[in-house]
Amino acid sequence: MREIQLQVDGRTVCERCVVAGSPLARMRGLLGRKALPAGEGILLRPASSVHTAFMRFPIDAVFLDVDGRVLRVAAHLNPWRAAGCRGARAVLELSAGESERRGVRPGDRVVCDRGLTS
Repeated sequence: MREIQLQVDGRTVCERCVVAGSPLARMRGLLGRKALPAGEGILLRPASSVHTAFMRFPIDAVFLDVDGRVLRVAAHLNPWRAAGCRGARAVLELSAGESERRGVRPGDRVVCDRGLTS
């Protein structure tokens, strides 16, 4: 899996974001981790929903459309929950509260140096 940096309006929202683009990488996701440090995340692509089964910590799930536009933020998604968003093509998973700390809101456009489709 490759690592990227994500930004909104020139401000960094995820310094170390791993891209999970294969079915196996998406299935594994954050399983087995004890925590997700601030500044780290995982971009699941393609995806329109997530679950937190077997996870040990809450996350923020940021649902993105095909252009990287934020459609929905499911904040503080506790273990053993699920969330989805119609029209989403990718989901950015961040540590719980990180989307609010970084000011990520619906309507924002998330970009990276290589583009979300590469």
